[in-house]
Amino acid sequence: MIDKFVETYTKKLATKPECIEISTRNITEEDGSRTCEICVSAHSDDIGRLIGKEGKMIGSLKTLISGAKAKDGQNYRIFIQAAKQ
Repeated sequence: MIDKFVETYTKKLATKPECIEISTRNITEEDGSRTCEICVSAHSDDIGRLIGKEGKMIGSLKTLISGAKAKDGQNYRIFIQAAKQ
């Protein structure tokens, strides 16, 4: 559910939304907590747009996702990387 939200959000920000790819990986930490890593691959021209000035765009996305943590108790990490061309 969160990964679909991140995909929709990033595609609306990107100038080349067809290059956006989302991959997820679930991890169980040593203390028993669950973490979902969300990796966003985007065209190199869109990396700056997704991170935003002083990291404000990615920060706002992390803030929205932190609300989901309160509901389902799972941690989330987001990574943005340039897609392999």
